[in-house]
Amino acid sequence: MASVRKRTLPSGKAVWQVDYKDQTGHRRSRQFRTKKEADAFETKARAEVAVGIHTPDSVSVTVAAAAELWIKAGQTDGLEASTITQRDQHMRLHIVPLIGETKLSQLTTPKVEAFKDELVRTRSRQMARAVLTSLKGILKVARRKGLIAQNPAEAVSVDKRRIEDEEDAPIPPKADIRALLAKVPETHPLSRVTLGRWVAGQGRPQRIAPIPWRPLIVTAIFTGMRASELRGLRWSNIDLKAGLIRVRERADRYQKLGPPKSKAGRRDIPLAPLVVNTLKEWRLVCPNTELDLVFPSEQGSVILHTNLLRQGYYPLLRACGLMAKEATDPPYPFHSLRHAAASLFIEAGWGPKKVQALMGHSSITVTYDIYGHLFPSPDDDREAMAQLQARLLGGPS
Repeated sequence: MASVRKRTLPSGKAVWQVDYKDQTGHRRSRQFRTKKEADAFETKARAEVAVGIHTPDSVSVTVAAAAELWIKAGQTDGLEASTITQRDQHMRLHIVPLIGETKLSQLTTPKVEAFKDELVRTRSRQMARAVLTSLKGILKVARRKGLIAQNPAEAVSVDKRRIEDEEDAPIPPKADIRALLAKVPETHPLSRVTLGRWVAGQGRPQRIAPIPWRPLIVTAIFTGMRASELRGLRWSNIDLKAGLIRVRERADRYQKLGPPKSKAGRRDIPLAPLVVNTLKEWRLVCPNTELDLVFPSEQGSVILHTNLLRQGYYPLLRACGLMAKEATDPPYPFHSLRHAAASLFIEAGWGPKKVQALMGHSSITVTYDIYGHLFPSPDDDREAMAQLQARLLGGPS
């Protein structure tokens, strides 16, 4: 039996107190500022006790403690090191500072909404969405462990202006893409003479060092592959005779190889003749590595993403006059090459489902959200039919 009563504290402050027994028969109480809040809790507690899912404040854990359990669960499940690191960053930098001390029993949907609003106000929308997803994961694990009865974050969301990370990158005009393709052989030859390590009595001997930037950038422009997929590409997943790349792996921020993050990321991409010829030429000088990498570092390992940008992409932009020498932010991030490829696919007449498959999007909604404005409109279709009629029968189109 639960009851709500008004109580005056020794300090003279008046509160509304709910007295009740939990499902184990222990007496519990909780105080509120208003009778409305007390009545709402009494109704909620009575319903939860009736079905045996009530968690009193005194035995409830904090969001911070639940987040630690979530990270440990990920480690037990064998998640990638990069994913564990991201979870830890979300917990330390965004979740714990805002709601870490809140007990799970006191975390309501309105409180999660307020948390989300603060994230959107103080962080990027992409970060807010990612952190909210992490909070949902924390509460999902907590519910699985019996620490909460319901997930109060389940119905909370950040408006989806863009679906996938980095998809806000602009689409470069074709003139700039042509400039990149024309300049890349000059800026990035397939090999160069470098000085090796110091040898006593010999100084620093010269050696030929293969440079992967030209074939990597050409492949990126015509395939739309993500940087992580290019960095993790192996020769065994390229069929130059058939003109095909099979995307089966990606490299994370720690240079470790693993499968694509989603089932849709596993896909086959046809190659343009320029890509086939460039890769054939590159294959002749590409060093053999233990990992069989198509674009290895000088040490034969997975190339660093920062090196791809600073040594490969940015120098090419500067050589084309698209980025000032002293600039640190490019007009088009490397991800824009992915957009360039998608726009070429659409211009070639490939439909949304085909483009979705080639880009590795998880759903057709993602494809439309990003590239919907590039697909032909109904007006374009009507104009095309009018032109078809004119060519067949003559007369005005």
